[in-house]
Amino acid sequence: MSVVAPIKVLVVDDSVVIRKLLTTALSGASDVEVVGTAANGKIALAKIPELAPDVVTLDLEMPEMDGLETLKVLRVKWPRLPVIMFSTRTERGAAATIDALTNGASDYVTKPSNVGSMSLGIERIRDELLPKVRALAGRSAPPTISTVLPVAARPTTAIRRVAAPQPVTLRRPIEVIALGASTGGPAAVGTVLAALPASFPVPILIVQHMLPTFTSHFAQRLGSLSKLRVIEAAGGETIEPGTVYLARGDFHLCVERKRERGVLVLDKGMPENFCRPAVDVTFRSVAREYGAAALGVVLTGMGADGLAGAELLQAAGANMIVQDEATSTVWGMPGLIARAGRANEVLPLADIAPALLRLVGGARMPLAAGGRP
Repeated sequence: MSVVAPIKVLVVDDSVVIRKLLTTALSGASDVEVVGTAANGKIALAKIPELAPDVVTLDLEMPEMDGLETLKVLRVKWPRLPVIMFSTRTERGAAATIDALTNGASDYVTKPSNVGSMSLGIERIRDELLPKVRALAGRSAPPTISTVLPVAARPTTAIRRVAAPQPVTLRRPIEVIALGASTGGPAAVGTVLAALPASFPVPILIVQHMLPTFTSHFAQRLGSLSKLRVIEAAGGETIEPGTVYLARGDFHLCVERKRERGVLVLDKGMPENFCRPAVDVTFRSVAREYGAAALGVVLTGMGADGLAGAELLQAAGANMIVQDEATSTVWGMPGLIARAGRANEVLPLADIAPALLRLVGGARMPLAAGGRP
């Protein structure tokens, strides 16, 4: 049997306590090795060529060279190296994290609120950080006899072959777009929205897996990147053309038709796929209320959220576009949909905004599928 090398992680944080916490938590996994630590970004950048890490965890606030400055340099030299930001839940930490995510960070994990409890901190980091490290390194957790992995940590290779995309057929003009994303999503969503004109004729509902403190900052950031109006959903809004509605952290985002107008509803129901907001919940409500007049989009992300909703959207006559593997940070969510034959088009990130423009033009005739297996 071949031996798989452990995932090599470089931990970057100016706090000795946090470096110890992260090193202990990660080193407890048999498939992960902390190959080095650094107290600031300058030291980290010098160590990367020597250590060749598979994943970097990066603190935001550090002396001499902070996390955002480090990330920008790192992305130029190592554009594909996965980076997980390690941030606080404060307003300041949330704003800085959104800056990092839209500048190329792969994902983020928040610091324990009480680092004085080492055992609790280690347990929480293991639960939150390890699945992300594995997903970004393209690995699944090592098999055990008794452990049942959460959805986010399960390998997404059960369906190995990508089904041929189904032909795109617009049975009705598109009235709403529902878009879901997770790991790598902030940058990907920003890329799509930035390429759409101010005259874009339909509303867009976006579900990005993100904490409550972070979604308001993310909406503001998207608004600065896009010509469209971007708001964090509050519930009760009548959805309008040319407006983007971002699901609020810790609330599912649903839509109801009232007098032929779509109205947003925030739902505090149980998490689905370990997520709230969950893409499946939004897709389900959009399929019910809009049917063939909806368009579903799933960008990069780990886990299975969106698959069940994509099935419902297609059953209702809607079309699905997913991001391709080559341009995804993690081809989990879009990959499962493509492999299950639930994608009408599988496109590179740069081709998704043009596809949206093409499809919302109101055409009623069948279009040739532009997707690629």
